[in-house]
Amino acid sequence: MKTVVCPGSFDPITIGHMDVIKRASALFDKVIVLVATNPDKTGFFTPAEKCALIERVIAHDGDIKNVEVQLFSGLLVEFLEKNQITAVVKGLRAISDFEYEFQMALTNHKLYTKCETVFLTSSAENMYLSSSIVKQIGALGGDISQFVPMCIYEEIHNKLTSKQ
Repeated sequence: MKTVVCPGSFDPITIGHMDVIKRASALFDKVIVLVATNPDKTGFFTPAEKCALIERVIAHDGDIKNVEVQLFSGLLVEFLEKNQITAVVKGLRAISDFEYEFQMALTNHKLYTKCETVFLTSSAENMYLSSSIVKQIGALGGDISQFVPMCIYEEIHNKLTSKQ
C-alpha cells in the first residue's frame, strides 16, 4: 500500500487544497493530510479547528475514502520516518511556490533519503487561491463562498467576520 503525506497549515482549507487532496487520493492508496503546527506562527484557526474542518469536508465528499487527517508538530521528515512513509505531495500554484517547495523537497530528501516529493500543479481555476487571500477577503466582509468548500463556509465566514 502506497501512502503519501499532504502537509500544510490549511489556515483555512480552500477548494484549491481540496483539489490537490482529491487528485492525490486518486493516485495513492492512502493520503494523510498532515496539519502542521509551527511554533513560530500563530494561525487564525487552532490546529484542532483546522483538523475538524478538513475532516468535515472529507466526510461530506462521498468520493474520498482513502484520506485521513492528522496533526503533527515537528519536522515533516520525523513524521515520515516514524510512520515509514516515503512520499510527500505538494500543490504548486506559481513559480514562486516551486522555488520554495523545491528547496523544501531537497532539504527533506537530505534529512531523510527515502523521502520523495511529488508536485501537483494547481488546476487553472485555483492558481491564484491561497488561505491568506481567503482570510483577507473574509475579514474585510467579502464573499468567500467560491473559495472554500460549502459544507464549512458558514463556520469559516463566521470566524473571519467575528475578528473585525
